[in-house]
Amino acid sequence: MSQWRPDSWRNKPILQQPVYEDQQQLAAVESKLSKYPPLVFAEETRELYRQLGEVSQGKGFLLQGGDCAESFSEFNAPKIRDTFKVLLQMAIVLTFAGRCPVTKVTRMAGQYAKPRSADLETLDGVSLPSYRGDIINSFEFTEAARRPDPNRMLEAYHHSAATLNLLRAFAQGGLADLHQVSRWNMAFVENNPLKERYHDMATRIHDTLAFMDVIGINSTTSATLHETSLFTSHEALLLNYEQALTRIDTLSGKPYNCSAHMLWIGERTRQLDHAHIEFFRGLHNPIGVKVGPSMQEDELMKLIDTLNPANDPGRLTFITRMGANTLAENLPRLLRRVKAEGRHVVWSSDPMHGNTFKASSGYKTRNFDAILSEIKQFFAAHDAEGTHAGGIHLEMTGQHVTECTGGAYQISDDDLKQAYKTQCDPRLNADQVLEMAFLVADHLRQS
Repeated sequence: MSQWRPDSWRNKPILQQPVYEDQQQLAAVESKLSKYPPLVFAEETRELYRQLGEVSQGKGFLLQGGDCAESFSEFNAPKIRDTFKVLLQMAIVLTFAGRCPVTKVTRMAGQYAKPRSADLETLDGVSLPSYRGDIINSFEFTEAARRPDPNRMLEAYHHSAATLNLLRAFAQGGLADLHQVSRWNMAFVENNPLKERYHDMATRIHDTLAFMDVIGINSTTSATLHETSLFTSHEALLLNYEQALTRIDTLSGKPYNCSAHMLWIGERTRQLDHAHIEFFRGLHNPIGVKVGPSMQEDELMKLIDTLNPANDPGRLTFITRMGANTLAENLPRLLRRVKAEGRHVVWSSDPMHGNTFKASSGYKTRNFDAILSEIKQFFAAHDAEGTHAGGIHLEMTGQHVTECTGGAYQISDDDLKQAYKTQCDPRLNADQVLEMAFLVADHLRQS
């Protein structure tokens, strides 16, 4: 294999990239970013690596979730807080049900680039470059807004830094107190139309914390009950930005991408001889790869050989996005091959992307039952093959949007227009994602 450098990806074919008109301006922005402080630190990243190593051995569970694409215009503290809160609510339910640690990884503080199915978008006979995320261009359908602007990388950095600062404050400053999280869950259950289904588990969690408090294990005596660890992730799509934030760790002498703790490669950019695989193979972050139904066993093994040649537990996470109609046919053969060859990977389910469709109302949406069905099949496949269903990866928000149909509140096609706020893909709202956590908990407990 050729020698790796942070810029060796530039000699490879690359997909899903913008075309910048001013190359000198682009170079100036990259140079400025390369001198900025790192957003995350290598020691934090190594801790996530360790936790994911435990998950790959069947001793933990990965909960990964957040926005499909973060927005500069919707950057505010309440939005960050609400997504943080709902992740904690999900985590306590999954931890209690699965009797195992839950590693919490957000799709926040950097999820500003999105792959697109076409380079151009046409509206009323006018064609303009597709919106590729706020780090590249703007959502407004005008020629000026859709022109890729390198300076947006600087803005994305500063938004990410502010988001990280607030997330760390929430995680360590008391908002993560388990007693408080339990009270939020009790309120969710009491207001849910299907509360009888979830009441028992919520009550048992609440009673367990009350018992611990009686015997002196509480937020005052135990930091574990008062604070939490939280990691960040995003799809590392725009490699100009990612290279500029890659640093050599002073303790280990190894290269780390310091834009996030964990990065993943999308389904559209995982070609073995292309730039994204080349860039990722030299990093020492935990990395993920999206895996669709077309993935073949030999290709999967080549990806493992390239991205995790040492077979280190925690290095590589496969995020399956196959669709409720095709997962049962395609996932088991991949599980069998990886298990037979003794490779250490985390298997996580993205039940969102394979279940997207256009509703009769014209909105792009996803159905709650289809999402849940794919998760059920994911667990069933692992149970059948004797492997570990290691996590779930959700596009979600703490806000009360109406972007996905179904759930306990029975959001219909006609309801979508009430609060359809996403700039890219439809997200589960706060109530739907908590309902999902209680239902997934049943499968996690059985597994």
